[in-house]
Amino acid sequence: MRLERIAGARMSLILLSLAACLAYPAWARDKTDVIVMKNGDRITGEIKRLENAVLTVSLDWVDGSISVNWLQVARIESKALFIVQLQDGTVYSARVISPEGPAPASLEIQPEGQELLVIEKKQVSAMTQTSEGFLKRFSGVITLGSTYSKGNSATQYNISSELDYTQTRWGGKVDYTSNLTSSTGASASTRNQLEASAYRLLRWKNYFYQGEGGFLQSSTQGIHRQASVGGGIGRFLKNTNRVRFSVLGGVGWQSTHYVPTTQAEPVQNVAVGLISSSLQVFTFKRTTLDLNGSVAPAINAQGRVFSKVNASYYLKVFGKIDWNFSVYANWDTQPPPHLAGTDYGSSTGLSYDFGNK
Repeated sequence: MRLERIAGARMSLILLSLAACLAYPAWARDKTDVIVMKNGDRITGEIKRLENAVLTVSLDWVDGSISVNWLQVARIESKALFIVQLQDGTVYSARVISPEGPAPASLEIQPEGQELLVIEKKQVSAMTQTSEGFLKRFSGVITLGSTYSKGNSATQYNISSELDYTQTRWGGKVDYTSNLTSSTGASASTRNQLEASAYRLLRWKNYFYQGEGGFLQSSTQGIHRQASVGGGIGRFLKNTNRVRFSVLGGVGWQSTHYVPTTQAEPVQNVAVGLISSSLQVFTFKRTTLDLNGSVAPAINAQGRVFSKVNASYYLKVFGKIDWNFSVYANWDTQPPPHLAGTDYGSSTGLSYDFGNK
């Protein structure tokens, strides 16, 4: 019954993600943006975003999008609204155009309700297409994968999805991952994790505060269900169009229901401190490394420390399809008696991004 409930929840999330993917074409706008390259070539299409030093453009006559080296772009012209983030942490909701010239090194930004600003092009770390409409601010990724070994009839399925929402000075994200492993002569192993977070930029450049919550089920660690909430203050230590690195410190609370054992408390409530970091490294041609880690020392249980690491590597295959390799690991230095303190694994599959991704 429990596996059936897990499978049902997994299927619901898959259908929700697929519905978001199918809704994507309705969000598209006219492809009238103009990109002029330093060698004089002109491209007319829809600018989706600037990320990883890559300008992503959707064209009418191309199935999918093309990736353009930002360093080779001379000027852009667009009537669309973008969220523009600078390296010093300043964020604008604005319309963007490059001044006239053979190879200008600046951009003209017209923030809503403000005077025209001229900034150096190299100061732009990211630029994401947005809209006044609610749905058009969503973007995300869904990944599916499976492996099979004939020797012991071992099968692994993995599903993950990410949904982002972006406003000018705040945003949110929901991540879901699910792994099911089964083999002959052994009990099936399941792991399901749902995490949600929301942030808001502070008036001090590159500082933000963030709240987060999560749910974890892990048969390997004997965790029937674990709910957690927390929050803190963070700072971007590096924020360019090649590297994004942030740290966060705060406090949290987690309540864990373990599978019944003769020596373990069925429910444990723990207050924790939070120390986390996030690193993203980008290279041209859409290769991305995404690494997140956290350490949570228990406040009301001396010597106990919870920690976790999640890493994903994306390599562009074609269009909106990426090959994805992911690793996860969880640790508990003082687990209940007869229960494992560690859980780790890896998965691979194909990813599809939708919305403004």
